[in-house]
Amino acid sequence: MLYRLLKEIPVSILGFGAMRLPLVGGTEKPTDSFDPARTIDEEETARMIEYAIRYGVNYFDAAYNYHGGKSEVVLGKILKPHRDRVIIATKLPVFLVKERGDFDRFLDEQLRRLQTPCLDFYLLHGLNAKTWESSKGMDVLPFLDRAKSGGRVRHVGFSFHDTLAVFKEIADAYDWTMCQIQYNYLDEQYQAGKEGLKYAASRGIGVAVMEPLRGGKLARVPPTVERLLDSSVEKRRPAEWGLRWAWNHSEVGTVLSGMSTLDQVQENIRFAEEGRADSLSADDLAIVRRARKAYRRLLKVDCTGCAYCMPCSSDVNIPMNFSLYNDVMTFSDPTGVMVYNAFMLPEQRASACVDCGECEEKCPQHIPIREELKKVHATLYRESSEG
Repeated sequence: MLYRLLKEIPVSILGFGAMRLPLVGGTEKPTDSFDPARTIDEEETARMIEYAIRYGVNYFDAAYNYHGGKSEVVLGKILKPHRDRVIIATKLPVFLVKERGDFDRFLDEQLRRLQTPCLDFYLLHGLNAKTWESSKGMDVLPFLDRAKSGGRVRHVGFSFHDTLAVFKEIADAYDWTMCQIQYNYLDEQYQAGKEGLKYAASRGIGVAVMEPLRGGKLARVPPTVERLLDSSVEKRRPAEWGLRWAWNHSEVGTVLSGMSTLDQVQENIRFAEEGRADSLSADDLAIVRRARKAYRRLLKVDCTGCAYCMPCSSDVNIPMNFSLYNDVMTFSDPTGVMVYNAFMLPEQRASACVDCGECEEKCPQHIPIREELKKVHATLYRESSEG
């Protein structure tokens, strides 16, 4: 395993994201992991994590709300025997904070869940302009100071979903150890983007990359994109192209992968053996640029499946609707129509949207969700299936 510094802390270049852990009964759809009713397969998760540790992965990333709150509990149980060999990062759900006392309440609960007296990294989760201002108004920065001085947290950072200008404002506001940004070859100029990556590095802030495969979409590319990637002299699988592109940036400390199977863990560890900065050739980078253009032409809804829009107050399963729509429109997969009509409950379908707009306020991608949901239903609904 290769290691880099996240500021001054050595971390494995492959980080283990705990947002898409394996589930009892299997994971058939990318959105399964966002269903809090589904139970994490603890035995398989333990196999995956113990294999990752054995082969040098030391950075584990969780959050309060992953898997309906179960992710931290399972992670804490599995990592406890390995605590001196691993780095645990989790996130304060600032979007759930209503008053100052909530900061300590959430942190103490997360320490209990993760079975550790001290977190290595504690991040403000999914900051945008709105949550940043509300958190500041409740004195989140003095809270972080107290959490560090009291020994409950070693290092602090933030994960981010908003514009470059907001990113720079947050980066300048505190002595952060690290930040976590969405960065992949489709999103090079999106949100913080490349300029934000370089800005963080210029300020001595370490960077962890999330969504390097864009919710798995860069691992399951359409045929036109796959042909472009296969035109390289150096043969690589689509997932390797995505990860290698992120690792190619020297400013990146670790790249997080939300792995759901042992095969994925093993494969990504193999990919990481070659993940040195500036290791892609000029021809490689040209192929990626062509693949990006081809992919952009195909994608109908720019949804990563992060599920920050959830839960919907009307029970619409927004990520699933967009996933099925993209499968039909981008990948020409007809099963999306069948699943929408035969397996989704009426209240989960796009047609159940009441146009409240709450989801759009929470969407990191700033997707016009209400408008797109109307297109989803018009495309996928088949009246005959109801009879």
